[in-house]
Amino acid sequence: MTADATPALVEDKQRTAAGPRVRKGSAYPRYLVGKLAGAAVSLLAVLVTSFFLFRLIPGDPVKTMTGGRQVSAEQLAAYREEFGLGLPLWRQFTDYCGKALTGDFGTSYQFRAPVVDKITEALPNTLLLTGTAFVLYTALGIFLGTRSAWRHGRLGDRFHTGLALTLYSIPSFWLGLLLIIVLSVGIGPLPGMFPTGGMESGGEEGFAHVLDVAHHLVLPVVTLVAVEYGQTLLVTRSALLDEMGSDYLTTARAKGLRDDLVRRRHAVPNALLPTVTLIFINLGRTVAGVILVETVFSWPGLGGLFYQALSVPDLPLVQGLFFVFATAVILMNTLADLVYPLLDPRVAR
Repeated sequence: MTADATPALVEDKQRTAAGPRVRKGSAYPRYLVGKLAGAAVSLLAVLVTSFFLFRLIPGDPVKTMTGGRQVSAEQLAAYREEFGLGLPLWRQFTDYCGKALTGDFGTSYQFRAPVVDKITEALPNTLLLTGTAFVLYTALGIFLGTRSAWRHGRLGDRFHTGLALTLYSIPSFWLGLLLIIVLSVGIGPLPGMFPTGGMESGGEEGFAHVLDVAHHLVLPVVTLVAVEYGQTLLVTRSALLDEMGSDYLTTARAKGLRDDLVRRRHAVPNALLPTVTLIFINLGRTVAGVILVETVFSWPGLGGLFYQALSVPDLPLVQGLFFVFATAVILMNTLADLVYPLLDPRVAR
């Protein structure tokens, strides 16, 4: 057999290992309906949980809204009537579910504005921060994970694996505070180079405003990348190590294919299947943001807004944010479940 026939042989072995393609009338439609039904049930459970869970938080939202001022019982009753807190719990729940299904999460106690408007206002800021970090830590994790697996046991593999495990185990808020102390406040001869928090300094326009936002973005993005890239690295490395012992890779090497070609065209694509699932999960978390990181760096996103709402507690805002966070994760997990059989048809059997 000639060397030119080797890629075709390897691809045939890959198709054989992966099983038959998904055909019309196969198990995929049933698999699809099952996953969509599961997602619908999960969303319903989130809707119920978001109502009852946050009512366990101690504190009176109405008294918190008054800011400690002396308020008469009649005024407190008027506030409760305005926000529907005087209604029976079952009535509050039915009203909440009916409005939530139409996209109306009520009015924020502290901002006196529709919850949807507050979420829409903060969402772009969260997507800028977590989206930038997501792209960076995903690319870095896949790149270092493939290199570590292909150089298994060498010094570089041990270094990257050890560093990834160390950073992944560090709390994100602690690392963020450490970066603020070292790189924002400054230590000894090392001056502060980055802002301590916020999204912009104010007063900048045009390209100067873009640079200002990017300057504020550095430390929170570095914090997220440092903490999150290790998970992608470890999953990619583990999947590729399992794939490297496959017979079709041994055949490809025996037929004279270059090592980098075997890795790039055959081993890595098959090994990325678990990583694809992880990417979709992390993509769902991108909408949710990272509450602790946004709080530490005073970033005006959904995470910081959620922390601020919890301190009141601002029940409509907390419920709306919780539902948005959970919905994003559920939808991305469902999308991953629907895409996975297209990559590996055996899943839908």
